[in-house]
Amino acid sequence: MDSADISLKKTVGKGYNKFWHFKGRYRVVKGSRASKKSKTTAIWYITNMMKYKGANLLVVRKTFRTLKDSCFTELKWAINRLGVGEHWKITESPLQLEYLPTGQKVYFRGLDDPLKVTSITVDVGSLCWMWIEESYEIMNEADFDILDESIRGQVDEDLFKQITLTFNPWNEHHWMKKRFFDAPPDPDILALTTNYLCNEWLDAADKKVFDTMKANNPRRYSVAGLGNWGIVDGLVFENWTEKAFNLEDIKRIAGIKSAFGLDFGYTNDPSALWCGMVDLVGKKLYVFDEMYQTGMSNEAIHKEVTSMGYSKEKITADCAEPKSIDRLRELGLSKVKGARKGKDSVNNGIDFIQDFEIIIHPQCVNFLTEISNYIWATDKFGKKLNSPIDDFNHLMDAMRYALESMSKGETFSFK
Repeated sequence: MDSADISLKKTVGKGYNKFWHFKGRYRVVKGSRASKKSKTTAIWYITNMMKYKGANLLVVRKTFRTLKDSCFTELKWAINRLGVGEHWKITESPLQLEYLPTGQKVYFRGLDDPLKVTSITVDVGSLCWMWIEESYEIMNEADFDILDESIRGQVDEDLFKQITLTFNPWNEHHWMKKRFFDAPPDPDILALTTNYLCNEWLDAADKKVFDTMKANNPRRYSVAGLGNWGIVDGLVFENWTEKAFNLEDIKRIAGIKSAFGLDFGYTNDPSALWCGMVDLVGKKLYVFDEMYQTGMSNEAIHKEVTSMGYSKEKITADCAEPKSIDRLRELGLSKVKGARKGKDSVNNGIDFIQDFEIIIHPQCVNFLTEISNYIWATDKFGKKLNSPIDDFNHLMDAMRYALESMSKGETFSFK
């Protein structure tokens, strides 16, 4: 390709000098929102795949379906940012990027299909780089070990094998803290913490979001603002496990019932759909699917729920938005109804759910994040209160709505 003068300092910005030049095996970045970690990573890969002619990249998230709107989009943005679009072939089926001058490729895989992760063969050069985005979602260290082992074999002299992990550090008990951040000095490990303060492209409105978070929710600001590890103490639900299961097998359990709950959000909070199967006799909840997106209009909610195949299901939604419920009915979700409210509804709902074993399918990554961070609130002296925090609760609320009709005492809702 023709040479072009690109100022990486102007393109990437500040705060990532060590990240950019590190060539050890593990490059691990925990960071806040708007810390540039994903965009910087995307620019690094596009730049260096054009520099290192034998390098191929595998991009991984816990579930494949989340890749198109995250890493794939970030890498396309990087190609455009660098002004090299004419040299790249971008396809969505299969999800793939190809550097045309050499045939190097960027592959995308989900950990929900491990065989496809470990069986990749490349046409040109070596599969020497891996990017695991939102690596916090991988809660089982053994799953990471499988990915780690897939970057193996000989590489050309000028290449190096490297795995990059980027994530928000919600829970201090995550295996990545001990493995990378608490590890003794190791030339093969670069563990960085970044935050929005190094992002010189944020405008006043962007910064105001963090100022408001700092004032109103210091706990969230510490993690989502400063990139610190989330301190988790006093979980509301400890009766859960992450385990893959076949939904058709669960449906054959005698007396099993489906349940769906919807919590509304928009700009900062996501709209969340909880999808579960309830075994009242065996006292088990099977969480099998979810919707979790910000910026969704009622029309977008209807479209997504329909595409997921749940338009004919009975869905119990947050009754605080009756206009939204009416609009969803008009659009075709005819079985949506509002939850009822009542005294002590949140705590009664929690008490009911705590009697169940909650089995969570690995694809429900947002539910796993919420339930592992949903804790009891504390007062200014650190004493636990008899109410949960107003955070990590969108799918938690949706779950309570979904189970309303099955709970003891049907005269109240769960919010």
